[in-house]
Amino acid sequence: MIAQPKIHSLLEKAVAGERLEPAEGLQLLESHDLTALGRAADEVTRRLHPEPYRTYNIDRNINYTNICAAVCDFCAFYRSPKSGEGYVLDRDVVMEKIEETVQLGGDQILLQGGMHPDFKLEWYEQLLNEIKERFPQINIHGFSPPEIHHFTKVSKLPLREVLTRLRQAGLGSLPGGGAEILVDRVRKEITRGKVLTDDWLNVSRVWHELGGRSSATMMFGHVETLAERIEHLERLRQLQDETAGFTAFICWTFQPNNTEMSDIPPTGSFEYLKTNAVARLYLDNFTNLQASWVTQGLKVGQMGMLHGANDMGSLMIEENVVAEAGTVHHLSLEQIRGAISDLGFEPRQRNVFYELIDEQVTSVVPHSRQNQHSLPIVN
Repeated sequence: MIAQPKIHSLLEKAVAGERLEPAEGLQLLESHDLTALGRAADEVTRRLHPEPYRTYNIDRNINYTNICAAVCDFCAFYRSPKSGEGYVLDRDVVMEKIEETVQLGGDQILLQGGMHPDFKLEWYEQLLNEIKERFPQINIHGFSPPEIHHFTKVSKLPLREVLTRLRQAGLGSLPGGGAEILVDRVRKEITRGKVLTDDWLNVSRVWHELGGRSSATMMFGHVETLAERIEHLERLRQLQDETAGFTAFICWTFQPNNTEMSDIPPTGSFEYLKTNAVARLYLDNFTNLQASWVTQGLKVGQMGMLHGANDMGSLMIEENVVAEAGTVHHLSLEQIRGAISDLGFEPRQRNVFYELIDEQVTSVVPHSRQNQHSLPIVN
């Protein structure tokens, strides 16, 4: 491995499986040697995933409402409670969307929405119950930490009770949305009325303590510094040390169009691939990293698989939030599988827990549990 002298030893350290310190992660993020960073990240990925396949998922984003009590300058999707453009999906519409997902081979829905000011916990419990009654085979990957925190406020209930009741109603796993950058300076600058860093992490912590699994995300390329990107990764790594409850990490670039932050220039593919590679080198206790073709497109998403990612993400039958910002990339299942095959890997379908579920296997293979503490299944 050839790299600039100042980062060569750090890359060798990470490839060998040794933990990077925050200052070392920052050094890597400040480097412009994308070739060396990508090569090192790929070596780590191949150490963690020596199998001859790479994975993808089939699911659908169902945004049950766009009405939101928070104000996020980076979001083109939300509408204020007084807006005439706000909506709440009818239950029949939700069920039709799930039926279509099942027919296309999907095993999961991503159920997220704005933080509606009026709905109490019982509304969400009823929604989950109805979905599971009609589609018991579908995993509901639902309600990001900001939504969960909002539920506790509207219903005036403890966090653990809210999560316990949602799980009993059918919630299968927790998405990592709404993390943006887990640094309060950044969060206070770009949003109002939304959960801050410690509470975002605590929602994930308590969910993990209950036996649940969740994903972790990062939206970057706006007002954060490079040091704050590393601080975000460090907070996630610390919680993963504590709970081992995160199944995967996904990062993507801020999409400025149609937002209150549209004056910020879009972050390009170089910065995306560099940040993805550094995340793979830094998050030594995360087994899986997912590429973001939704914001980057097919080719850069595919390149992400050579810069630390081992998963091509989801077919994503429906996506609304990023689309509202004017970024619309649509891939077919054949394109996703082809992108993996072109890299020399066998494409395999997995579920939210990174267990293989395609027809080529006779039983579920829980390869995502490698290098993590044992936990009851629930992403």
